[in-house]
Amino acid sequence: MLLIFSTTLFAQKNITKFLGIPVDGTKSEMIKRLKEKGFKEHPFRDEFLIGEFNGEDASISIKTNNGKVWRIAVLFDYSTTDESQIKIRFNNLCYQFSKNKKYHSFDDISKYEIPEDENILYEMTINHKVYDANFIQMDQDLIVKELVSFSSKYTDEQMKNPSEELIAEFNNVQNGIYEKLSNSLVWFRLLKNGNSLFSIVLFYDNLYNQAHGEDL
Repeated sequence: MLLIFSTTLFAQKNITKFLGIPVDGTKSEMIKRLKEKGFKEHPFRDEFLIGEFNGEDASISIKTNNGKVWRIAVLFDYSTTDESQIKIRFNNLCYQFSKNKKYHSFDDISKYEIPEDENILYEMTINHKVYDANFIQMDQDLIVKELVSFSSKYTDEQMKNPSEELIAEFNNVQNGIYEKLSNSLVWFRLLKNGNSLFSIVLFYDNLYNQAHGEDL
C-alpha cells in the first residue's frame, strides 16, 4: 500500500507555493487568498496588490496563461535604493534562500553574490550583465515518499551492496525527482530603475502553467 500511495503521489504535479498558496487556479481565486493573507488592492495600479513580504513593503503582480495563474511577481518597494544598498539586499536574499531548506540551488551561492567592489551600474549598462539567482522549491513529502517507494523494492542486503542495475535505477529516480521539482522555480533579479537607482523583483513560477507555444 505504501508503494502504491507513493507512486500515485509522485505522478501528481509538484506545484509551486507562495506563502503556502499554490501558484495555480484562477486570478480571482489567487487575489481572494492573498487578501486573506493581508494584502490589499493597490490605490493607483489595478494590476497590483500591496502588502508586506519578507519584512519589506511589496507590490504583488499575478500573471496568468489561459486563465491559470503561472507566476507571482514580488516587487520590493525600495526603488530609491542606491548601488551599495542594493548589493547588501541582493546578497542577503541569496543568503536567506541558501539557508532555507525549502529551496535548493544547483549552483554554489557564491556564483550569485555580488562582490563588494563590483560596479553594477557599469556592468549592467556597458556589459549588459544580468544579476539573477535561481532556486527550485523543494517538496520533502514527494522526495521522501519516492525514495521510500524505491527502497521498498529491495532488501537491506541489496541496498548495502548495490548492483550496477540498482545504482542506475536510483540515479533515474533521483533525476525524475529533480525534473519534477524543476517546474517549481523561484528566482529573483536585480533591476535598474534609473541612472543609479535599483530594485529587486522576486518570481514564484509554476512552469506547468506557463505558455509552451500552444497558442502559436
